[in-house]
Parts: sequence; C-alpha cells; structure tokens
Amino acid sequence: MSLVLITRDDGVATVTLNRPEAMNALSKALRADLAAAMREVAGDDSIRAIVLTGAGTRAFTAGLDLKELGADTSNLGAANATGADENPVKAIELCPQPVIGAINGVAITGGFEVALACDIRIASTNARFADTHARVGVMPGWGLSQKLSRLIGIGRAKELSLTGNFLDAETACAWGLVNRVVAPDDLLPAAQALARDIASADPAMVRAYKALIDDGYALPFGAAMALEQERSSAANRSVSADEVEARRIAVMERGRERAG
Repeated sequence: MSLVLITRDDGVATVTLNRPEAMNALSKALRADLAAAMREVAGDDSIRAIVLTGAGTRAFTAGLDLKELGADTSNLGAANATGADENPVKAIELCPQPVIGAINGVAITGGFEVALACDIRIASTNARFADTHARVGVMPGWGLSQKLSRLIGIGRAKELSLTGNFLDAETACAWGLVNRVVAPDDLLPAAQALARDIASADPAMVRAYKALIDDGYALPFGAAMALEQERSSAANRSVSADEVEARRIAVMERGRERAG
C-alpha cells in the first residue's frame, strides 16, 4: 500500500497521507514518501495548486509515530530534522505552488505543525487541533512554537500549547487558524474548488506573490515593505499596459460568470 497518494486534475494535485489505520501517523517511511511526493508535484509545471489531506475521517495526521519513537529513541531526532525527507514541514515548503490543507480529522502535535505549514487551511467539522508537546515531553522543532502565536495570538497559543487541550473546528475558525469549516463530505470538493480558483490565475504570478507574502512575513514590517517595493518595482517594469488591460477584462468577465 502506498503511504502517500497523488491524484491530478485540472491543474490541481491532491496529496493524501495514507495510513488511516494508524491515524496517518508520520512514520519515517511516510515522511520520506511525502517528501518525494512534494518534490514530484513541485517540479510538475502542469500543477498550479496542491491540496494536502489525510485518508479516512479520523485524522489529518496524528503527528510523529509514537510507537516508532518508543521502539528506538534515536528517532527523536526527527523532531529537529532540517531535511525534507525527515521533516514534513520542509517537504511542504519545497512547493512554490500554494498548498491548501484539507483538515479532515485530528491534527495533533507534529500533525498540527504540518497543518500550519499549509498556506491555507479548510477544516471539516470533524477536525480538531492539539499541541501535546508539553505532555509527551518533546519540544517542537518544526516551527509550531513560533508560527502558532503569530497566527492566533500569543495568549491563545500559550493556552493550547501549555495545556495540550483540543481545539474544535469552529473555534479554530473563529481564532483565525482555519479559513472556513465545512461538512465532512464537502471538505475535499471545497478545497479542490479553491485550488482550481488559484490554478486559474497566472502560475508565475501566483508563485511570485506567494513567495513575496512568505518572505515579507518573516521580516520586521519596515523591511517587509522595502522588500515589496523592491520586488514590485522589478516585476512591474516588464508588464505592458496591453497585458494589464487584457487581464482586467478577463477578471471582469470571470466575475460576471460567477455572479450569474
């Protein structure tokens, strides 16, 4: 059985973590397969957006495989791995295309970190999030301690991380952790529809814009504004008025089609 599945349709790749019997836990083999899958879709010019989800309805991913870790404590090094074959967050970051997380069930600890690595998150009503690092005695090493506070605020992040309590989908949406919550049967169609919307835009522009947002977000505000000015000036010098007008007309036509 393949641990990671890839399907392609209309410019969208759907990547599925496929260990439902183990709540899609991130074993060493699954992490390696995920890295290979992400490299594959990242290098495919026909793929303009990616949906990442888990098989089944119970779990997006339950994080690192604790049974595997317990059998050999040397596996704890995975929590601080910097290479994509060991660190699924790095594997996701390989992708210049936007990655939409379709969170179909629990996203626990390392699984929470994988969810945070996605550019956009849509949750099923079955989704729940938990950071149990404090309870299992392993410090996060894939970015959760810094990303979560920036996303939902430091007080809420401390509440989740220091208690290990679960956060339900609706509260996650209210806190800004996920973009929206949908019924379980609607999750994958909704994520794929959003991916197709992204895929309908110019792919080079989407990739460059994603990189600008991400690179700027990692900087202090003043430096980020300077980065935008630098990249915007360089990119916009090569844009013709005719191209802008043609794209403006296409945007208006698309808006009328969606409204009608």
